[in-house]
Amino acid sequence: MSKGIAGILQERHPNLTEKQLVQFQRYYEILVEVNQVMNLTAITEEEEVAVKHFADSLTLMPYLARFGAKSLADIGTGAGFPGIPLKIACPELKVTLIDSLEKRVGFLNRVIEELGLTDICAVHARAEDAGRDPNYRSRFDVVVARAVAPMNILSEYCLPFVKAGGHFVAMKGPAEESYDRALSLLGGKKVSDDLFTLDDMERRVICVKMEKNISTQYPRKAGIPKKKPL
Repeated sequence: MSKGIAGILQERHPNLTEKQLVQFQRYYEILVEVNQVMNLTAITEEEEVAVKHFADSLTLMPYLARFGAKSLADIGTGAGFPGIPLKIACPELKVTLIDSLEKRVGFLNRVIEELGLTDICAVHARAEDAGRDPNYRSRFDVVVARAVAPMNILSEYCLPFVKAGGHFVAMKGPAEESYDRALSLLGGKKVSDDLFTLDDMERRVICVKMEKNISTQYPRKAGIPKKKPL
């Protein structure tokens, strides 16, 4: 018999309240409904979503606590992972979701509204454009991204959003990647690289500290970081 969203999450995160578990359940229902007309995720079975999207997103909670995060940006958030699960689990966190596809932003706004979430917004923008916008540039304690691009490209997408002294936390697969040159140019320094297993998935979380304000050279114009990685 299926444990359902609430059962799976409660086992892993016993501090989640009844209200939070109801929010996760409703998030799942909206995700599956909208996924029928819009390609949000290939994973739709309840237990798989609970583990591979929700529980996976919540593996970042100890990092937010370690860095004392009060504000967070999720770059290339897609269907809202990890930003919305982190917001549900940490209601005091101020969250900005950034995605380049307007239809996905419409979906995110529906989730935000139906779950009754506050201090969270969804922004329709390319990362390279938003990273130059003074409303978002160097504004966040922690910036997260989940499997968006290789680290040398992802760093240019994400580090422009991080305050000096703040952190970029990347959720990656297990493969090692070369990105030292990118960090050097962008003003970041790797502080940890943790490899762990979540059920049958090998996961990696890389944390980068923003040591100084980023050069005005970065990010480069939309499309260039991908075509010419640092």
